[in-house]
Amino acid sequence: MSKKLLANSKALLQRAQAVIPGGVNSPVRAFKSVGGDPIFFKKGAGAYICDVDDNAYIDYVASWGPLILGHNNPKVIAAIQDAVNEGLTFGAPTPIEVTLAETITKLMPSIEMVRMTSSGTEATMSALRLARGYTGKSKILKFDSCYHGHSDALLVKAGSGLLTLGIAACAGVTDSIAQNTLVAAYNDLSACQQIFEQHGADIAAIIVEPIAANNNVILPAPGFLQGLRDLCDHYQAVLIFDEVITGFRVALGGAQALYDIPADLTCLGKIIGGGMPVGAFGGRREIMQQLAPLGPVYQAGTLSGNPVAMTAGFATLQELQKSGVYEQLQQSTATLLTNLKDCANNYKIDMDVRHVGSLFGITFLDDPEQKLFKRWFHAMLDNGVYLAPSAFEAGFVSTMHDSNVLQKTTEAFDRSLAML
Repeated sequence: MSKKLLANSKALLQRAQAVIPGGVNSPVRAFKSVGGDPIFFKKGAGAYICDVDDNAYIDYVASWGPLILGHNNPKVIAAIQDAVNEGLTFGAPTPIEVTLAETITKLMPSIEMVRMTSSGTEATMSALRLARGYTGKSKILKFDSCYHGHSDALLVKAGSGLLTLGIAACAGVTDSIAQNTLVAAYNDLSACQQIFEQHGADIAAIIVEPIAANNNVILPAPGFLQGLRDLCDHYQAVLIFDEVITGFRVALGGAQALYDIPADLTCLGKIIGGGMPVGAFGGRREIMQQLAPLGPVYQAGTLSGNPVAMTAGFATLQELQKSGVYEQLQQSTATLLTNLKDCANNYKIDMDVRHVGSLFGITFLDDPEQKLFKRWFHAMLDNGVYLAPSAFEAGFVSTMHDSNVLQKTTEAFDRSLAML
């Protein structure tokens, strides 16, 4: 397939760069790590998205995860349209936020109460404040190269976007904030134990992605998550699972249901907004009741729980509760990765693939500077497949990635490897 014509995208980028830093509203979109210019999109349907130059692509970014039902799912869109007809936002309680909260607490038993936010960053930031308020302690433990949003305390060795852009540390994060963020290597339980032996009396919380989805999908080692649970129990710290990506993506009850390990607090996002901006954090009742207006920990948001986002999320969760949905997602993702792995083997390319449910990671081995990944990314674009423009980001399969789409993806992959 010939190289895509992107004249309209290039013109939009020039306009954007004059008024938006880097021409993008989120750094990874800039294509800096893969080279070239970002593509501007105008519509999506099912497993496909279409750019402003009318090029179509099979989409494995899925707006970075929330579109588990594909683009423009008719039932979600119809529900949103009905909600919009009643008003966009009120800054006041609405029935649908109660319904969505009830649904979340039913599907994730460790969440006894939940507070809505407008983003995953707000959710993790608020969960940490709550953990500190509840325990009276100041330090937190996070993991190297795990991303939990862009609040100051969590940008210490944050991986994901920072890794993509080659930023070692974020300017503007003061030493006084960073010194309260302790860092261990993901899956290194021994290091966590040593940190708690030294600082346990002052550690309020561990925050962890139960599956490290922001570092191209790293699975937890056997016993790692249970070890974190045990440490928090022993030292009376709060275990926070950041399931902004994995929540309702890898299973109906999230990663904590897969591994049967309850968190004290859980952060959610992505799917519970059905593609609209949303986040949430929730957990044990005694902890959540420390939030204002019941308790002394203040957290607020003018657009939190807005009815359009709540409606989109509830409609999505209704579809995900139907029989066979997760089995289909699991099978589609397994089939895709098996096909891609076989194809890479045919070309004698050493490639590792991993997936949990419909969340997947692909890594070219012996490619430390991502030179092969960069060429492959653009070859896949030319062959009509849109992937995350970063070697450190995950991929996502939706219910609309049927056998025909998977076959077209495999054929595009084969052509891409031949081009390389």
